Amino acid sequence: MSALDLTGRTALVTGSATGVGRGIALSLAEAGAAVAVHYHSSEAEATATAAEARERGAPDATAVRADVTDRDSVDAAVEAVEADLGTVDVLVNNVGDFEPTHWAEQSVDDWRRVHETNLVGTMLCARRALPGMCEQEWGRIVNVGYASADRGLVAAKNFPYFAAKAGVLMFTRMLAAETQDDGVTVNAVSPYVVETSDEFPADAPRGRWATVDDIAHVVRFFCAAESGYVSGENVEVDGGWLPEDV
Repeated sequence: MSALDLTGRTALVTGSATGVGRGIALSLAEAGAAVAVHYHSSEAEATATAAEARERGAPDATAVRADVTDRDSVDAAVEAVEADLGTVDVLVNNVGDFEPTHWAEQSVDDWRRVHETNLVGTMLCARRALPGMCEQEWGRIVNVGYASADRGLVAAKNFPYFAAKAGVLMFTRMLAAETQDDGVTVNAVSPYVVETSDEFPADAPRGRWATVDDIAHVVRFFCAAESGYVSGENVEVDGGWLPEDV
């Protein structure tokens, strides 16, 4: 395989029907991976993304539904991917709800939903995909975090999201240590704000927000065969951002 070539590999990207996850799935397709496009409710968008993945170079692509907070649902989804595309070689845990209101105004249900989609979902997907990776002694897990969450450089809004993402980063490092002899790497990519339009606020780092391609490029680096000695790392794709009150 040449640099950043994933020919012969199968990638599962959670939450990849739209947005950042879609961009990651298409980037991995361009690298030659077969792609499983995960969705929860956006079936039409997931099917369209899978079709575009094939156009971008994926030898095959499929849409797969799962509730990442439910173990049985995750297990069934990965089994379906294995049946259609083969062992999951690359897992990108991108799913994660957020609740951008002050923490004191959020309900317990809000906290649980955010933690379950971000942290529990990451754990369940990794736990199901990992045995196949260990058996073949090759695997890549990339978890999507949030810039500066592990340093506590956050605001009062969205506390459960930041706490969950800090947990995701700790889980990443712990799993990396546990799999260091199994041919599996586990890393995190942590964006700040990803652009949603062509209008960028004046205080955006480097004059713009991150693009989907900025995020996908780092994910693709972690997935490459040549990155096999890089594990337990977190790359913040944030343009050098720090909160104003730091």
